[in-house]
Amino acid sequence: MYPVVNDDDRCPCGTGDDYGSCCGPVLAGVSDAPTAEQLMRSRYTAFAVGDVTYLLRTWHRSTRPRGLALDEDATWWRLHVLSTTGGGPFDSEGTVHFVAQYHTADGRGRQEERSHFVRENGRWYYVDDLPIAS
Repeated sequence: MYPVVNDDDRCPCGTGDDYGSCCGPVLAGVSDAPTAEQLMRSRYTAFAVGDVTYLLRTWHRSTRPRGLALDEDATWWRLHVLSTTGGGPFDSEGTVHFVAQYHTADGRGRQEERSHFVRENGRWYYVDDLPIAS
């Protein structure tokens, strides 16, 4: 069961802002993410609240799966952005290196990614994960 997040709740993405002024309008389609990092944060929030429609809508058409099944037993609880490269409002691509932490019945877990994003027609899209340098 996914949590219900109200506009005045703290946003799951970890910025400290409330959902209604952070990822809420982006997930609702009222506004677009202005940067690759904000898109990544909104996609993390979509995983946390189970919004498959948003995840597919923000996945680049060249790599988008036909469908997506989320693990309803995972509770996403913390996001750490480690670094960003490009991805600003005037860039055409960018990367965001992050660690997302979650709980399941089996215990705690973490997912580390270096995600690649592109901007087309003023809108950011997730493309794929890049290798993480050791």
